[in-house]
Amino acid sequence: MSDRLKFERFFWFHRQVKAGRYPNASALVAGFEVSPRTAQRDIEFMRERLEAPLRYDHSRRGYCYTDHTYELPAAWIDETNVLALALAVRLASTVPDAAIKDELCRLIERLTPLAGKAGSCLETVGEKISVKNIEYSRVDEQCFRRLVQALFEEHSLTITYHSPHSGITSQRNIHPLHLMHYMGSWHLLAWCAKRREIRDFALSRIGDMRPAGQRLELPRRLPPLKEYSRKLFGIMQGAESIEVVLRFTPEIAPWVAEQVWHPEQRISHEPDGSLLLCFAVADFREVSRKILSYGPRVRVIEPAALRDLVKREIAGMAGLYDE
Repeated sequence: MSDRLKFERFFWFHRQVKAGRYPNASALVAGFEVSPRTAQRDIEFMRERLEAPLRYDHSRRGYCYTDHTYELPAAWIDETNVLALALAVRLASTVPDAAIKDELCRLIERLTPLAGKAGSCLETVGEKISVKNIEYSRVDEQCFRRLVQALFEEHSLTITYHSPHSGITSQRNIHPLHLMHYMGSWHLLAWCAKRREIRDFALSRIGDMRPAGQRLELPRRLPPLKEYSRKLFGIMQGAESIEVVLRFTPEIAPWVAEQVWHPEQRISHEPDGSLLLCFAVADFREVSRKILSYGPRVRVIEPAALRDLVKREIAGMAGLYDE
């Protein structure tokens, strides 16, 4: 008999108990034309596997719940669903909050009591799938949790923020708008009262944090945050963007063709096998580091300012080895 029909019996029995009708095995036999033994097994399954707090009331000749808040778990979850949940658990390794990950595992365990062997996915996923992050920035667990809470409760915050570019630690009043996991590190897009614009804050650089005295007043028209975060190259964003054109040598072109540097990038292939990659940036810092990682296999075509910046970096690197 299919699991679906079995669950229909569980669900019917559960509703009868919740309605105070005191169902019993005979009611299951009459309602679903099953044997008395099958009906009794269903009741025992609900007790043992579904942890239903059933108690037989002899005076009413039927069952009731000792805990009236009890609800049936999601018995519709099958092996494929459990596999998807197991993958979610593994990918949650990027979340710098152990408590949230533990809650996710507990939730999945509550959802999958009827999954049978499929539940083993949760036990073996660590052996089957790995997530490895490198060069990521550490984030304090309490900082992450408080930011997530402020983000969903729409609370403004007062933070201290250290900029490694200027070496200055400043106090900011911000209103969290969008949390982003980018290249292994966590960033917060927030309205900054000091700058009067949306700014990017690396979570690893946030120091003290406390609720702001009052909620910041936001502009009436803010850009869609997901679109804003995707618009320009990487996390470096600004009011204006500049078109970048890069030429990759034929030997590296096939690998670059597989990559997405920007959601609106344009790729074209040259007759000699080289590849032209075009996209918009608002800041040269990140894209210059990306370019330098390809060494002599890439050349900046446009803009001239980026080409000059990369040349200076190369000259500086060469100077380290002149001695």
